[in-house]
Amino acid sequence: MPPEGDWRIWLIMSGRGAGKTRAGAEWVRAQVEAGRCGRLALVAPTAADARDVMVEGESGILGISPDWNRPLYEPSKRRLTWKNGATATLYSADEPDRLRGPQSDGAWGDEIGSWNRPEAWDMLMLGLRLGANPRAVATTTPKPVRLIRELLANPHTVVTRGSTYDNALNLAPAFLDQIISKYQGTRLGRQEIEGALLEDVPGALWQRAQLDACRLAAAPELRRVVIALDPAATSGENADLTGIIVAAKGVDGRGYVLADLSCRLSPDGWARRAVNAYHHYGADRLIAEVNQGGEMVASVIKTVDRNVAYRGIHASRGKRLRAEPVAALYEQGRISHCGSFPDLEDQMCAFTADGFDGSPDRVDAAVYSLTELMLRGSWGGA
Repeated sequence: MPPEGDWRIWLIMSGRGAGKTRAGAEWVRAQVEAGRCGRLALVAPTAADARDVMVEGESGILGISPDWNRPLYEPSKRRLTWKNGATATLYSADEPDRLRGPQSDGAWGDEIGSWNRPEAWDMLMLGLRLGANPRAVATTTPKPVRLIRELLANPHTVVTRGSTYDNALNLAPAFLDQIISKYQGTRLGRQEIEGALLEDVPGALWQRAQLDACRLAAAPELRRVVIALDPAATSGENADLTGIIVAAKGVDGRGYVLADLSCRLSPDGWARRAVNAYHHYGADRLIAEVNQGGEMVASVIKTVDRNVAYRGIHASRGKRLRAEPVAALYEQGRISHCGSFPDLEDQMCAFTADGFDGSPDRVDAAVYSLTELMLRGSWGGA
């Protein structure tokens, strides 16, 4: 239920399956039916998320609306329209400029901790200016990113917390058994199940404040662009991710992370994604770690495009030894992230002297790309 009192932002921060999406959808419905909102903005990490989760999902607006007041959904217009004339427009956080002009008297931002362009929240708030009391709901799995930390510090924010266990009666027993047995008692479980906001890991090679301090909206003029792959040894839904990171070196001599395109696809799938990025970013080289894939990696890439400038690299040192020189570049302020990459940054800030719980696929690819750009002479012992 919405909190009482005078608030501007309702932050619902909880574990997987706790019901936060349902709460956001029910709040939107309640505002419309009470006549408190006539023009709403719905923002998700991507356009597909806005459609698949916020609108068409089982807990989305269409799914929870009664037959007598189900809104008309026009996908081509990205718009929901209710019988009383109220409308809601869908937006992607990946395109914050689309929020620059429209005004609204209510807003719902979903999974804000995973927004690659957190400045979309600022654009959303600047447009939330219609009516006597415009308000926003933000629903998210807790992640210690700057946007969530700023909302928690905002005196106009009211926070509701919850865990997966709170909604256990409405979740499939098989889901609970699997998720709890695998993650209960782990750091990831505290975040994804218990809904705890975890701060920096002591001894990690990277810290959140360090990444935030050097973050940019866009890169300057670039001198060289590299696509780096850390291919998964196997494919399938339970396989590790294939890390794919796009990084560049600017004319100013600094390094820039431009994109995290990591995926869980077949070899042909990740090869095509990497080659497409190679052309999209006008890359100078595509590099891949070939310790496990050997000639297969080169073969599958050349099958997609034989003209790609490709080079395989053999990693002979441990992951931490490879990562430390790159972490030092961050500490010196010589690397910036152009945008926000929550999944990559989560791995970076959990990477300690004891290693990483799981496969640091995204971090490995980032280390390979930045080493190639900034520490080329280091490959002899990589």
